[in-house]
Amino acid sequence: MGKRNEEVHFDQDALLDQALDALDEKRDSTRERALSVIIGAFSSKMQHQFVDKKFATLLHQCLALIKKGSKKASAKEIALTSHAIGLLSLTVGCSDNAREIFEESVRPLDEFLTSKSDLTKIPSLLECLAIITFVGGNGLEETERSMDILWRVIHPRLGSNVVAVKPSAPLITAVVSAWSFLVSTMSDLKLNSKNWQNSISYLSSLLDKEDRPVRIAAGEALVVIFEIGITEKFSADSKGASDMTQEEINRQESYTHLQGLKAKVINQVKNLSVEAGGKGSAKKDLNNQRNLFRDIVDFFEYGYSPEISMKIGGDSLQTSSWSQMIQLNFLKHFLGGGFVKHMQENEFLQEVFNFTPKRRYLNNNEHRMSSGEKRMFKSPNSVQNKARTQLLNKQRLLSEGRNLGHYAANMVDD
Repeated sequence: MGKRNEEVHFDQDALLDQALDALDEKRDSTRERALSVIIGAFSSKMQHQFVDKKFATLLHQCLALIKKGSKKASAKEIALTSHAIGLLSLTVGCSDNAREIFEESVRPLDEFLTSKSDLTKIPSLLECLAIITFVGGNGLEETERSMDILWRVIHPRLGSNVVAVKPSAPLITAVVSAWSFLVSTMSDLKLNSKNWQNSISYLSSLLDKEDRPVRIAAGEALVVIFEIGITEKFSADSKGASDMTQEEINRQESYTHLQGLKAKVINQVKNLSVEAGGKGSAKKDLNNQRNLFRDIVDFFEYGYSPEISMKIGGDSLQTSSWSQMIQLNFLKHFLGGGFVKHMQENEFLQEVFNFTPKRRYLNNNEHRMSSGEKRMFKSPNSVQNKARTQLLNKQRLLSEGRNLGHYAANMVDD
C-alpha cells in the first residue's frame, strides 16, 4: 500500500512540475490548463513538499502573469492566477513565505486594479488581495493599505485625466465583501470618526440599491463595523457641557452623529428583513436577504450574533460572532471544493477558527511527513508555532489606535 501511495505522490509532483514549466508557454490555453492543475492540487492536498522546493518559482511565475496581464491575459487567466496566489498564501500560513507573497504582490495588484483595463478581471484580484493581506499582512498599516486599494476601485481619486465610471453592482459587491473580510480581522477600532461616518453613510446608501447582493454585502459590512464597536469609541463621559474640553465636545458630536446614522441603518435593516418579493425576484435570494437582515435586527436590538456549527468530517467547527461568520463565508467561497480538506489539514486556518480535528494523524495509513513538512510544522520557526503568535500580534497591532483614515477620504454618497 505504501508503495502505491508513493507512486501517486510522485505522479502528482511530476504533474505539478510540468504545470509550473507550462506557465512560460505562449499559448493562453496551455497556461490556463497549467494553472487549473496547480489550483486543483493545492485545493485537494496541502502541498508542503512542493512549496518547500518550488515556492519562489511559483510565486514569481504567477506575478509575471499578473504584471503583463492588464492587457494581454484573458479574464479567465487572471482569475486563475489570482486564485493560485491566494491558495499559495493559505498553504504557507503565517510564515516568512506569506510575508514575501504579501510584499511582492501588493504593488502589482494595486497597479492592475488602478489601470482598470478590463473590469471583468477585477473581482478575482480583489479576493486575492484580501487573502494575502489576511495571511501575510502585519499590523494596521498594511491592512489599511489594502483596504484603501479596495475602496479606490469604486471610489477612484479623481484627477484631471480620470473619468468617473459608475461601478457595476457585481463590482461593488466584490469590493464591499473583500473590505468586510479585512474589517473582520480587527479586534478594535480606534479610528478617525469622520471617515467612519463617510463609510457608514456610503454603506447605508447601498442598502437602498435595487441589487440584492449589494444590499446583503452592505448589511454584513455594517454589522461587523458595529459589532467591533464603532459608536462606543466616540461616546463621551456624561459631564456638563461647561466642563468638557474641545476634544470631548468633538467626540460627543461624533458620537451623536454616529448614533443618528445607526438609527437610520436600523430602520433600513428592519424594512429589508420583511421585504416583499419584487418583480422577477428569486425566492432563494429573497429568503437569504430576509434571514440575514432578521439576524442583523436581532443584533441591534439584543446584541445577538449568529452561531454557526458546521460538520467537517466527524468534527464540528463553530463560530459565534459576525466577524468569524464573515471570515468563514469568505474563505469557504474562496476555497470552494477544497474548503473541507484545508480545514482538516491547514494549521493556519485551524488557528484562525480555533478548530482541532480529533482524527488528525491517528490513522497509520495517512501520509508520513516529508522532511520539508517536518521543517514547516515541527521546528521553532514552524507555521504551527508562528501562527498563534502572529495572529495575536496582528490583533494587538490592529487595536493599538492608529488612525485608519485615508481609505475612506474619497468616499461620497451616491
